[in-house]
Amino acid sequence: MALNAYIKLVPSSAKQTITIEEVKDLFHYYKDITSKTGDQLNWQFEDAALPYEIKETSEGKGNWFYLHSDHERYFAILIGVDKETVKTEEGGEYEQTYIQVTLPEQSTYGDKGKANEFCKFLAKKLQGELHLFNERIMYFYPRK
Repeated sequence: MALNAYIKLVPSSAKQTITIEEVKDLFHYYKDITSKTGDQLNWQFEDAALPYEIKETSEGKGNWFYLHSDHERYFAILIGVDKETVKTEEGGEYEQTYIQVTLPEQSTYGDKGKANEFCKFLAKKLQGELHLFNERIMYFYPRK
């Protein structure tokens, strides 16, 4: 069975909405900063840090993409952006954007580890609420 993690952009997050293109930009930014870490260590760290390439299908264009790896320890991670309606305690409703990270059945433990790292990076960068694969929640937004 596929596993899902969510990065929810709550009202006190840095951004309230995000597009799939912005998520791709954050993926490239993450690969860039890990390569700089590798330069400092004199090691090809970017190949080990996130050994994936972005792939996109025609049906997922603008809504989701997947990260595919040719490395023997990794397979794929699916990433999509969507919205949900959330009810407040006062009885009102608002629309909340979230990023869904899915591990298909063929995914490996390596995929799960890399997906967790990338989810934490996204949640910190966007100051969101991270719902992990094991259903625990991590809060990266300023709380009152």
